[in-house]
Amino acid sequence: MRRHLVLFVRAPALGIGKRRLARDIGDVAAVRFERLMIALLLRRLAGDGRWRLRIAVTPDKARHRARHWRHGIEAAGQGSGDLGQRMDRALRTCPPGLVVLVGADIPALGASQVDAAFRLLSTHDVVFGPAEDGGFWLVGARNPWRLPPLFGRVRWSSPHALADALAGLPQRITTGFVERLEDVDDADTYRRLKLSRGF
Repeated sequence: MRRHLVLFVRAPALGIGKRRLARDIGDVAAVRFERLMIALLLRRLAGDGRWRLRIAVTPDKARHRARHWRHGIEAAGQGSGDLGQRMDRALRTCPPGLVVLVGADIPALGASQVDAAFRLLSTHDVVFGPAEDGGFWLVGARNPWRLPPLFGRVRWSSPHALADALAGLPQRITTGFVERLEDVDDADTYRRLKLSRGF
């Protein structure tokens, strides 16, 4: 089956996005981090022939600018709604096949974790990448348009996000998990991962 990878991002802009991190390290440093992570992940993931990469960006008007982040990569707006509605839409609007969606604030993310998620989708309906804070940094689905909505009652930006997403899945849905990674939401993780990863 075809493999589609979605990089799910907010277009970096001063004073918008990563508000908890910006409160700790300042708006300029937070925007610099967002830009650096997008560039880093595009370098790591865009040239891999095992999948086709697309960018899902918010706000929608930023999709024209996103096309310039990496030539030849399709960029689409996330549309309206809460985080779950926008992720669900990004999964369902991909062409038929296996679809994996990743965030853009995970310094350890690379091609090996993405490939592991696609391999799990050969035997599972849905796959998640758990985050250290109780959320998830990756979600994938085999033929997502055949599944019910995936994120009905999720307490976003809380330690319950992954548990809520799992609780909302019908029992018939088989679920797999890739490795647990850490996303950058505050100064502690930013400084620790900056030192260990050199970003």
